[in-house]
Amino acid sequence: MSDSRHTPLSYRDAGVDIDAGNALVDRIKPLVERTRRPEVLAGLGGFGGLFHLGQRFADPVLVSGTDGVGTKLLLARQLGRHDTIGIDLVAMCVNDILVCGAEPLFFLDYFACGKLDVDTAAAVVAGIAEGCRQAGCALIGGETAEMPGMYAPGEYDLAGFTVGAVERSAMIDGSRVDDNCVLLGLASSGPHSNGFSLIRRIIDQGNVELDTEIEGRTLGEALLAPTRIYVETVRRLLNRHDIRALAHITGGGLTDNIVRVIPEGLGIEIESGSWPIPAVFDWLQQAGQVAPAEMRRTFNMGLGLVLICPENQAGAIAEALDEPAPIIGRVVRHSSGERVRFRE
Repeated sequence: MSDSRHTPLSYRDAGVDIDAGNALVDRIKPLVERTRRPEVLAGLGGFGGLFHLGQRFADPVLVSGTDGVGTKLLLARQLGRHDTIGIDLVAMCVNDILVCGAEPLFFLDYFACGKLDVDTAAAVVAGIAEGCRQAGCALIGGETAEMPGMYAPGEYDLAGFTVGAVERSAMIDGSRVDDNCVLLGLASSGPHSNGFSLIRRIIDQGNVELDTEIEGRTLGEALLAPTRIYVETVRRLLNRHDIRALAHITGGGLTDNIVRVIPEGLGIEIESGSWPIPAVFDWLQQAGQVAPAEMRRTFNMGLGLVLICPENQAGAIAEALDEPAPIIGRVVRHSSGERVRFRE
């Protein structure tokens, strides 16, 4: 007769290491503390993040955003670089709510894996904390989910969530945009966090090595450059200049994103060649034989944020910036057909 008794099992036997999770929390506490704002009421480790809005806003509107970084994660893993992907995560969220004129207040992250590697997770959270520092928002919490069987060894996924606030009277919604407005472009740091499924196909199809050199750096470095955070740059302009709309250039590129903030009855004309296009985009187009229209609808093409303002204000806004902000096009009356035209 066989013995029906079994060896007692533990959560660790099932693949979840609570001690590793606790070690991660201890490792990241100093990183989180560096993002703290006066409005934060509790430290890391509670069941919820506490943030007191206080009296800073007279009539506040809360603005929220959530996003991930897509398959750029696979490139980070391939290169063994996990310290900047968290900046991407913060940037994708805070740049979105910035479009409404909102100040990012706090951020939370979700890190999911099959087996927790404390060093990798700590590097990712360090990037998230750095992104929060750049955006001026507090990292007030998050979730680390260890789920055996859901992810292959070494794989992880990320999601982020941010909340900001703006005075109701100062909201930017595009409603005042008219055909006297022009488009100013702010430079991106590279592809940011969009188009990486196509990028990876181009690399795989051509058997391209990521150490291929492009203008003094490797292809891998150019592609992994963290998404630029525009919060500090743009918030210096708000309440001082007549900015009527903002567009964060993400998935859909220049073709789809700008018209999202343009009222019905109006369209845009973009002057091709009115801004410098980084070499990485030229390389991608040539290596993948990608049509120009597909490039413009997939990638930011060197412009991560577009400001829309009256033409007579463009000079003052450009002068207030400490970087080039070329006029890349203008708003036009539109009756039928495509709302976006590129002029060569």
